[in-house]
Amino acid sequence: MAGVSEKHEESLPGASFAGNRRVPPPVNEPVKGHAPGSPERSELKARLRSMAAERIEIPLVIGGKEVRSGNTAQAVMPHDHRHVLGDWHKASAENVQQAIAAARAAHAEWSAWPWEDRAAVLLKAAELLTTSWRATLNAATMLGQSKTAFQAEIDSACELIDFWRFNPAYAQQIYDEQPVSDHATWNQLEYRPLEGFVYAVTPFNFTSIGGNLPTAPALMGNTVLWKPASSALLSAHYIVKLLEAAGLPPGVVNFVPGDAASVSEVALSHPDLAGIHFTGSTAVFNGMWRAVGNNMDRYRSYPRIVGETGGKDFIVAHPSADPAALAVAIARGGFEYQGQKCSAVSRVYVPRSIWNDVRERTVAIMRELKMGDVADFRNFMGAVIDRKAFEKIGGYIAEVGAGARVVAGGKARGEAGFFIEPTLVEAADPGHRLLKEEVFGPVVTAHAYDDAKWHETLRLVDSTSPYALTGSVFAHDRRAIREAAAALRHAAGNFYVNDKPTGAVVGQQPFGGARASGTNDKAGSKLNLVRWVSARAVKESFAPPRDYRYPFMAEE
Repeated sequence: MAGVSEKHEESLPGASFAGNRRVPPPVNEPVKGHAPGSPERSELKARLRSMAAERIEIPLVIGGKEVRSGNTAQAVMPHDHRHVLGDWHKASAENVQQAIAAARAAHAEWSAWPWEDRAAVLLKAAELLTTSWRATLNAATMLGQSKTAFQAEIDSACELIDFWRFNPAYAQQIYDEQPVSDHATWNQLEYRPLEGFVYAVTPFNFTSIGGNLPTAPALMGNTVLWKPASSALLSAHYIVKLLEAAGLPPGVVNFVPGDAASVSEVALSHPDLAGIHFTGSTAVFNGMWRAVGNNMDRYRSYPRIVGETGGKDFIVAHPSADPAALAVAIARGGFEYQGQKCSAVSRVYVPRSIWNDVRERTVAIMRELKMGDVADFRNFMGAVIDRKAFEKIGGYIAEVGAGARVVAGGKARGEAGFFIEPTLVEAADPGHRLLKEEVFGPVVTAHAYDDAKWHETLRLVDSTSPYALTGSVFAHDRRAIREAAAALRHAAGNFYVNDKPTGAVVGQQPFGGARASGTNDKAGSKLNLVRWVSARAVKESFAPPRDYRYPFMAEE
């Protein structure tokens, strides 16, 4: 029996499962309420206390090994910027080269794994996050990115779990798609990973994006360099640890935080760059695209460029809109997570007949919104992410100028934390800069239009901003909804009817926009995963011809 067992073990590396395997049907993770007395509230409160009492070291991770460059920076709480949560190491140019080499070394084995085994790593990561890791990643997001318990729960828990459950199901759909064959020919499509590495660059505002952008290409067999935002290092660090716990092999995702320009300079000029998976500002993405263009002669293949960038997201209301629902959409859509969502409401167009009602309702809600330490669950808002954002947003408010006025809010306090009050601005000038430029903070600008100018206002919404990420229409009149949907067809990649334009759910509202808002490759859908494979068509003939002549060549 011992001999049989040893022989069986030796055969395992080359073994494969019989039959076509299927991943579990994906289901959206339920949002936990964290109500008083609930077990999840107690667990999260305890993890917040323990994590706030720690000061951890955050190393690079290259080829599965922790690397300490010695060049460090601090991760702090935005709502208490004197409180240091950790010290993180910055990647040098040499470290980035090492990470590229590690990705190359891991590529051969990882890309050869059956897709189901790659999927199993993400499915296990999802289950770990559902259970034992949930409080840790939520607490890291709350403390390091100043999200409330609810905003963390829908992001660092539910959305990331959904990405890791739904993406394997979408991958299965892709691999299932095969061409037509007949009795004499077998046609197949092989979905190969890209040649080289994928460079994933993630933002501070969504932990789930930090987890998805490196793992979506990895699921399809690619190896990755991940450069997270320097202001979201705590949650990023725990994502790396979670993926390790789920069994992700060394070198598949290499963690290289650091100065964005210096890391990108090495990554974008390397011949093995196969793709870019990016979420961040439009200006940075444009710069990366230019760098790729300048380096085209260096690359082994044309890099795939996938990006979700800025937004100037809108609500346009018809005279038939419900003022109460509209006010709640403005407050939630504009001020949740301090307006630091690429989908956040930033400009609102309201007919004069209902503007006074909407304004009064919105201001009344704003007066009730509490802002402060996110560990105090009574607060609706925390702080903006850092001093740079604090000064930029504060500058917009201070320079409202002619043609507009601050209706409510507008105060900024940066002594202890980077706090900016929820702010409502009324702009008489439809061309005001606050109706055009991305602020990325808790500032909503409203323009009251003449009721008779509904169609002109739709054209105004479409043409005022270069962005086209999210938007919504509020109306009871069905004809008005149809008119808005048609007129604003290209103004938003995610369009909402009688709802705020935030809160897209994986598997329900695939997310992304066009124009200056990105390539619209829809994270959380099959469309995104297709970008990380290169198909090879294979034709096998069972009865190849033995005569070069065709029938038409015969004599009359």
